[in-house]
Amino acid sequence: MCGFAGFLCSTPAAMAVSEDVLRNMGNAIAHRGPDDQGEWQDRMAGFGVSHRRLSIADLSQAGHQPMVSNYGRYVLAFNGEIYNHKQLRASLEEERPALSWRGRSDTEVLLACVESWGFERTLSLVVGMFAFALWDRQHRTLIMARDRMGEKPLYWGWQGDTLLFGSELKALKTHPKFQGEIDRNSLALLLRHNYIPSPYSIYKGIYKLLPGHYIEISSEGKEFVSKPYWDYSEVVRKGMSFPFDGIDALAVDQLESLLASSVASQMIADVPLGAFLSGGVDSSVVVALMQRQSTLRVRTYSIGFKNKALDEAVHARAVARHLGTDHSELYIDESDALAVIPKLPGVYCEPFADSSQIPTFLVSSMARQHVTVALSGDGGDELFGGYTPYQFMPKIWRILQFMPLVLRKSMAAMLSALPLPQRMNKLCAIMGARDREDLYLRLRSHWLRPDTVVLDSHEPESLLSGPSVWRFVDSFERWMMAMDTVGYMPDDILVKVDRAAMANSLETRVPMLDHRVVEFAARLPLHMKIRDGEGKWVLRELLYRYVPRKLVDRPKAGFMVPLGAWLRGPLREWAEELLAESSMRQQGYFDEKKVRAVWLEHLAGRADRSGCLWSVLMFQAWLVAR
Repeated sequence: MCGFAGFLCSTPAAMAVSEDVLRNMGNAIAHRGPDDQGEWQDRMAGFGVSHRRLSIADLSQAGHQPMVSNYGRYVLAFNGEIYNHKQLRASLEEERPALSWRGRSDTEVLLACVESWGFERTLSLVVGMFAFALWDRQHRTLIMARDRMGEKPLYWGWQGDTLLFGSELKALKTHPKFQGEIDRNSLALLLRHNYIPSPYSIYKGIYKLLPGHYIEISSEGKEFVSKPYWDYSEVVRKGMSFPFDGIDALAVDQLESLLASSVASQMIADVPLGAFLSGGVDSSVVVALMQRQSTLRVRTYSIGFKNKALDEAVHARAVARHLGTDHSELYIDESDALAVIPKLPGVYCEPFADSSQIPTFLVSSMARQHVTVALSGDGGDELFGGYTPYQFMPKIWRILQFMPLVLRKSMAAMLSALPLPQRMNKLCAIMGARDREDLYLRLRSHWLRPDTVVLDSHEPESLLSGPSVWRFVDSFERWMMAMDTVGYMPDDILVKVDRAAMANSLETRVPMLDHRVVEFAARLPLHMKIRDGEGKWVLRELLYRYVPRKLVDRPKAGFMVPLGAWLRGPLREWAEELLAESSMRQQGYFDEKKVRAVWLEHLAGRADRSGCLWSVLMFQAWLVAR
């Protein structure tokens, strides 16, 4: 796991960039790679790249980056892991017996693959999580790519005559050409989703490369359109056209084989390795498969809350005891969690407002005291139908669609006047839906009209609000899962985990996002995911082979904190300062009267508006700290 950042100048006047600029870009993301650093420049072409390394495989200097290929044509800055690099290396050696190697790193194998097979074939063959920048010295072309599911980040964009790119925005900000103009349209997206969906970022002219895409840019500034080398929509189409037609037990067998293979490949490291364990289905499956394949006790980590109403650690402890892992717990109270909040603007390089970022940071910090790599169970909900809306939203829509829209809106208005918990607020919001796509957009929204709250903004189209290219999906349930797999998961879940872990110099790996597991999940019929009103049927059946049902069969809890109560209590003073009407008016980003009205409504207990307020607060805290 690493981080990189760099630039490409399109005019001679912009090419005189000092080495200090490049080094500063790398230093800004030193947390992503505290073990080594390096810089490389092609001064005649105006290209430079800085790299920070967290050593995981081949800890020697043979893995130093940026790395130049054997014949000198390519220079690579790479972030991530290629899990099948040993197999790729064997294939290369079979084709080219005289090929020489300097070490055992996956970076060197990736470079050799590109040099031998070209980058398009290489991308089709690699299994892993990654983002990379590849400089072609011969053609003076920069190629950037991101892994299929979006586990690793990559920002890029032109700032005048200079292209800036990197693993985090904080690296781009150190370059003298960085303009830093906040994109109010992206801010509107933040208020809707609590994250900024790809390809947008908080800054004008800076974008996120989409998962499964690559882009080519020449030194003359010519930009080739971002292209997919792996397309999840095609995966879903093929899954529907060629569905799995075996019996239940065979589906569980095949999933077990695929996940066990993915877990085994992701357990390879030259540093200590462990896993996050919440005691839920997904993380328990991953840990069970890890322990089955390990001769040593797997190290597992859980966060517990001293407030018993929030504590889920007891379930993780029971699973760990049954599987025989070397289990560690960190029990925290309110003060521990609140102490993380001032750090969040530095952890997340653009405003990010999923409040489970707080316990995620804490469990990452605890794990890093013992291990350098941690596996997680992320992805199970999206791929196998775990989120509760997948079960109840189709039923709600079947009722709502037969009620006149005017009547639904009137009922919602009456209910909204009552003191309601957050979930009831969501019910009021979805009652005004025009169709099922609008229903799900409203469910996933925090502010329903964010462009009326962010001044001078126009909310751009995103996955859920733009014209759907997913209408071919054969059921509402599968459509929701697809939307979350290409939207919510990479832009919320994976961002949350990557930034929280890397702020602690911890590498995280996600076995369920091996593209072969993803492709198999797309072939499974709906009844193998959702059955008898419960999601993740096939994953549960797999888990029951290792863990008794009584240890894992319980309602889904999530990684939540009592944000609503905190904002009325210990966080009130902090929030009041950030939401001061005079400050917001001076900053000029929000309609301060609308924000204050929501804040006062929350304080009065008329409704839990913490979901709306957290996005505004995270932006305000980020704005002050930047």
